[in-house]
Amino acid sequence: MHLHVLGICGTFMGGLAILARNMGHKVSGSDTNPYPPMSTLLAEHNIEVSPGYRATHLSPRPDLVVVGNALSRGNKEVEAMLEKRLPYTSGPEWLYANILKERKVVAVAGTHGKTTTSAILAHILDQCGLVPGFLIGGVPGNFDVSARLGRGDIFVVEADEYDTAFFDKRSKFVHYRPDVAVLNNLEFDHADIFNSIEDIERQFHHLIRMVPPDGLIITNGDSPGLQHTLSAGYWTPIERFSCDAQSNCEWHLVHDGGHEQFQIMYRGEEHGTVNWHLVGAHNQANALAAIAAAHALGIPGASACAALASFKLPERRLELVIQTPDGVQLYDDFAHHPTAIRATLDALRIRAGRNRLIAIIEPRSNTMKQGHPLTALGHAIEAADIAVILRVPQLGWDPGSLAPHAEHTTLQICDEVSDITGTVMDQILPNDTIVTMSNGSFGGLRTQLLNRLRNRAEA
Repeated sequence: MHLHVLGICGTFMGGLAILARNMGHKVSGSDTNPYPPMSTLLAEHNIEVSPGYRATHLSPRPDLVVVGNALSRGNKEVEAMLEKRLPYTSGPEWLYANILKERKVVAVAGTHGKTTTSAILAHILDQCGLVPGFLIGGVPGNFDVSARLGRGDIFVVEADEYDTAFFDKRSKFVHYRPDVAVLNNLEFDHADIFNSIEDIERQFHHLIRMVPPDGLIITNGDSPGLQHTLSAGYWTPIERFSCDAQSNCEWHLVHDGGHEQFQIMYRGEEHGTVNWHLVGAHNQANALAAIAAAHALGIPGASACAALASFKLPERRLELVIQTPDGVQLYDDFAHHPTAIRATLDALRIRAGRNRLIAIIEPRSNTMKQGHPLTALGHAIEAADIAVILRVPQLGWDPGSLAPHAEHTTLQICDEVSDITGTVMDQILPNDTIVTMSNGSFGGLRTQLLNRLRNRAEA
């Protein structure tokens, strides 16, 4: 079968294309601006990618068009698809019909931590010999692909609450029908498609209603949004997890000292001890959720915990880009919500200690542009010594208004990415920690800073 994928360079749709190719299908696709690493990965799988959207890309006629959620009516290729009466479906629908319906599905959902938790779980299962299939919205550090078919029964899918397609405005995850649902957290996000937290809770409850009675829901006991959603009813056994050592949740952790070692407790009994190189309470919560899911799949606690010693974070999750000879560290992170920004900065503060922490933020997401979490963003940057904010187009608020909420942080506002590079390099000191945070490419800032830091080290 010939599948043509619209929006093929997105992490989800690109992963889907690779899965289809590995199943033996002929796969082609279109995207606005194909660029590495996804364009390279697709080429390695002999998937032809056409730049832009044109009616001619649908010739020769594909057997099925798989439409990404970034495409809308008015797009030239979408209009040609409809005019030619070509068969079409969404990515999530295709995934379920062709892969998930025959597998034991673990869906990892939540406002934050989906990619990392999915990657941790896939790594645990892989280390324990199960060779799971997976589709993850990023490239896991322990694998060289974001998607694979795997061997055996288990498939781990990062379950996004964003809408499915222009013709299906339900969240993607309602299509996955998981046997095990991992619910990390629930906060307001995606202001371009959701009007309120209640809208998001409604979609999460759709997911909850679809987990079978002999399945399992693993949920964060510290998330008010999830607890409120579950109060509307559930029909599946639930296990809760918490990072609070005094919690009465089924799963919690106890610190053994420091941030890189902790005990996992299950129903009051020690389940295993984690020794790893990660820091941050958010990563501990992700690990706890993944270990709980692994337990539901029959993995012993000691084996699951031991696997975490070799876990590597996915790309753009606290990714160390460079460390210079005089101790300057540059990190890149996907954080784009105040809660995630705060978690990233708190983790890096542990690493930086008394040295300076410089946070560089692109408020690019629709939620950030509209200023919904403005006060929370001000509090989030308090962990940084210097916060540099890019004034992006269509920003509906003044970045200077963050100052009263982060009185101990020096706030700097730039109008261009090139201004940020100069601003940061002009004030850099030995042992500074710098982190760029955006859900996009940030105008190539990571590469600009990397090159300037290399030149500085060689001077």
